[in-house]
Amino acid sequence: MTDLKERRQRAIADLIRGQAPSSQEELADRLGSLGFAVTQATISRDLEQMGAVKVRRDGQLSYALPDGPGSAPPRLAAVFRDWVRSLEPAGNLVVIRTPPGSAHLVGVVLDQSELPEIVGTICGDDTIFIACASSEEADALCSKLRGELQ
Repeated sequence: MTDLKERRQRAIADLIRGQAPSSQEELADRLGSLGFAVTQATISRDLEQMGAVKVRRDGQLSYALPDGPGSAPPRLAAVFRDWVRSLEPAGNLVVIRTPPGSAHLVGVVLDQSELPEIVGTICGDDTIFIACASSEEADALCSKLRGELQ
């Protein structure tokens, strides 16, 4: 990682932990005031690499980070309760529906969960496909994930 990228990501982490920005545009403005000229694409890549996800705090959406290196991502149950609208098995897949624009944040938490049934995920705008090795594993994963909604 380059020195500039490390400094930028440290600044992003400080901003998220201190001021909880609610959008990439807000984050770009704050980074600009700190002397970092960044594009939305750069911020998006940095946020993904850092494991940042949007969470609901006191009714407001804002970015959050894991507490430190090797720490757990935001709890799967909390993200599922806030963002997952439905779960359905489909062969060896589990199909998850979210509100528009929310599939990616659920997908990141799923990927970080390292659930053994998950072979891979594909996220669209409001739909996530989770690939499992078999339909039996997809059914079991679907049951396990439904438990996170309660």
